[in-house]
Amino acid sequence: MSCSPAGVPRAASACPPEGAARALARLRHRRDFLRLSESRIKVVTSAFVLQARARSDEGAGGVGFTASRRVGGAVARNRARRRLKALASRVLAGRARPGWDYVLVARVEATTRPWSMLVADLEDALDRIDRRAEGGA
Repeated sequence: MSCSPAGVPRAASACPPEGAARALARLRHRRDFLRLSESRIKVVTSAFVLQARARSDEGAGGVGFTASRRVGGAVARNRARRRLKALASRVLAGRARPGWDYVLVARVEATTRPWSMLVADLEDALDRIDRRAEGGA
């Protein structure tokens, strides 16, 4: 199925760019977050905690975001979540393991850490999770 009808130019934001990575479904229910928090697969960085878990069903993987009051007031929490969402859409959408769920838990530094370092942190965290999922350290 095409994003826009044949012969009609795409709007600037109506369609993803050609060859773009698939978007992950959003985790929105508390039970999904609790299942992931029980998972033993997690990586802690200075700006976020990445939790991962293979789904028991055959559904596509998903991603969730959370920021507690430890991050700061509402403005700081919202900024941290927005940055993590942008980070996930850029990095996680192309690198996520099929059939896995991920949760990014914001930490205080998520609001101030330079973007390039956030990207590097997430890529490193995904590498570490991949090694653990394959039975490595």
